[in-house]
Amino acid sequence: MRFLLLLFITVTTTGCFSRFVMTDKELAAYYKNRPLPRFAVIKNDSLQLYCATAGADTLPPLLVVHGAPGAWYGSRNLLEDSLLLLHYQVIIADRPGYNKTRFKKKRKAVSSIALQSQLLVQALQLNHSGNKRGIVMGSSYGGPIAAKMAIDYADRFNHVILLAPALDPDKEKFWWFHPFIKGGPIKWMLPRNLRNATTEKFAHTKELRLLAPQLQQLNVPITIVQGGKDDIVDPANFDFAKKILKDKPAYFIFLPDANHFIRWQQPRLVKQLLLQEPGASGY
Repeated sequence: MRFLLLLFITVTTTGCFSRFVMTDKELAAYYKNRPLPRFAVIKNDSLQLYCATAGADTLPPLLVVHGAPGAWYGSRNLLEDSLLLLHYQVIIADRPGYNKTRFKKKRKAVSSIALQSQLLVQALQLNHSGNKRGIVMGSSYGGPIAAKMAIDYADRFNHVILLAPALDPDKEKFWWFHPFIKGGPIKWMLPRNLRNATTEKFAHTKELRLLAPQLQQLNVPITIVQGGKDDIVDPANFDFAKKILKDKPAYFIFLPDANHFIRWQQPRLVKQLLLQEPGASGY
């Protein structure tokens, strides 16, 4: 029974998130006729932060925060967009717990949003623009981390963009199999990226309750985009965001027919948001 349950969970979740998990062989095939991004590892006593970058490092930074599971290559289209690279140095880091980043020499999940913010901001060491303010953009579970970074490091950013962000602690979505993988042998038999995503998920409600009052400190312009057919993050998160950010420089875009994967389904909109002033998209 345990084997059948594990097999079902692995197959269904891997299929759901397959576009964000690529093997070395798949990456080699993808970049066979494309220029590779530049790679760098930022190291200190506790962190080895693996980053992919493109664009001149003297331009303002565009720091991208992926969801769970995920890796830098989930936003690889941004690293090869020639127009974006005229305006930004695109920096995408593997979050602690995923792909090639190590925290305290391990690839274990880091469920704290505040700690993720402190660790990921180190990626800005790759930017040499003289501290020009740029954009931080987060998707899904990366959304609240990006918001926290805009609060903690407001002097580094002039816009925060959240795509299908999970912000409402009361709307965390669980599936029927989650109680079976919360702990125990089945969880530890899952692939590492799914295991770490599960650890984050079960801490997410608590972490979002800590973040919610801090959102009142946000003074960087913020744009939130949500799809009406999102079956991973409840679209009700959009209403929560509008309520909690009602007195902030916030802009809201609701796409009734969009699903969770906005940066792939709506690339032209995402590009428009990155290139225009906050609130100028016309949506």
